[in-house]
Amino acid sequence: MSTPEDKAADAVEEETTATEVGDYEAESEAEAVYADDTEAVAPAEPEPGSRLARVLAFGVLPVLALLLGGAAGYLRYDYSSRHDADTAGTESVQAARDSTIALLSYKPESVDKDLTAARDRLTGSFLDAYTQLVNTVVIPGAKEKKISAVAQVPAAASVSAKPDHAVVLAFVDQTVVVGNDAPTRTASSVRITLEKVGGRWLISGFEPV
Repeated sequence: MSTPEDKAADAVEEETTATEVGDYEAESEAEAVYADDTEAVAPAEPEPGSRLARVLAFGVLPVLALLLGGAAGYLRYDYSSRHDADTAGTESVQAARDSTIALLSYKPESVDKDLTAARDRLTGSFLDAYTQLVNTVVIPGAKEKKISAVAQVPAAASVSAKPDHAVVLAFVDQTVVVGNDAPTRTASSVRITLEKVGGRWLISGFEPV
């Protein structure tokens, strides 16, 4: 038979057990709620395709576009530079041919006109030197001794060419007749420097090599 003391002890034990069960259930419920909240706020893992698209859009593609734009600009510049150099080379070679023939060809009866016209193809200090030479030596000698000269340029090639400066190597054949003497033929090579002035290629240097 239970005594009052035993009943009191059992009541305390039951109350303690009930409290522990309640605390466990409350703790389990809190953990469940936290787990639900965590799942609710956790960011969704991006799909591999969307991540790659963002990387391309914000990283690779802008850099690639910049590189391609720069490459296209360089190619346009390179093509333009080459085209300008090719054009300058072709034009300067032709100008060197024509001007050399004009400088070295004349007849005694028209030497003034021939060589004065040739001066229009020159520029700079070479123009001054050529003018002095023809006026003091060539023109008086051609008139006095009945000298005629004919020049030809069998070959010429561009050494270097820029839009406003060029160097040409020319091979020159000149036939000179003095009075009734037999013709005298000479062959030489000349390094010709040209400057583009007012849209025209003018000789600024004429150096035998």
